[in-house]
Amino acid sequence: MSKKKNEFRPNDFVVYPAHGVGKIVSIEEQEIAGIDLELFVISFEKDKMTLRVPTHKATAIGMRGLSSPDVISQAMKTLKGKAKVKRAMWSRRAQEYEQKINSGDLIAIAEVVRDLHRTDDQREQSYSERQLYEAALERLTREVAAVSGGDEVLAAKQVGDVLTARAA
Repeated sequence: MSKKKNEFRPNDFVVYPAHGVGKIVSIEEQEIAGIDLELFVISFEKDKMTLRVPTHKATAIGMRGLSSPDVISQAMKTLKGKAKVKRAMWSRRAQEYEQKINSGDLIAIAEVVRDLHRTDDQREQSYSERQLYEAALERLTREVAAVSGGDEVLAAKQVGDVLTARAA
């Protein structure tokens, strides 16, 4: 196993595809099944969860640094677009939305938020639709907040403003 310089360091914010934005607390050595592994210890404070990821697998599983401000503005542009709702069965669409959310790709997550957002004059969301929408919105908001300095309330307002401006 070749040791390459880690692109992530303690105190870096990273995006883990299945869980969103977390902070690397430390890098530790641990013996698992007789094999010494170097692990990133990632804390997801909001979820009260700690994840250990082998350093040599981090990029292969899709762990990445925070998006650049360019990607954030691209995501905001995506939110302003017209919702694209396919005519497929809900179960198939829900599966696609779930995949987009868990991909860790900010633009794909923004597409889910855009497509599932409802204004007051539209029909109400089903429970599963609302769950997916809230999961995508939370991931988007957390990453926007982490990139812009950490204020989630401000990031949520920013995303909300874009969505309401689209509806107007």
